[in-house]
Amino acid sequence: MSARIARKIFRINDEIARLREEARLTEEELRIHQHLHDDALRDAAVTDHPFDREDERETRGDVERFRRTLEHLEEKIARLEVKRDRLADRLG
Repeated sequence: MSARIARKIFRINDEIARLREEARLTEEELRIHQHLHDDALRDAAVTDHPFDREDERETRGDVERFRRTLEHLEEKIARLEVKRDRLADRLG
């Protein structure tokens, strides 16, 4: 029984590591999109050109999408950590 629990813990740890790497990459992408959005926001305010306003809306959407993705990944990691800790408690 304890060997089976240990294997589950190892699998969960592997999944947590994978998700953390995915979250790290997503966070880097988010930073890039935030910079792009800042530029687009400034351009839209300065030029008042329809293309610049459209670009600002698109980049805002990208930022929101990456934030949601990052939040989802963080929630998933937290759930797996709780599950792992419960299994570790069962091992004693």
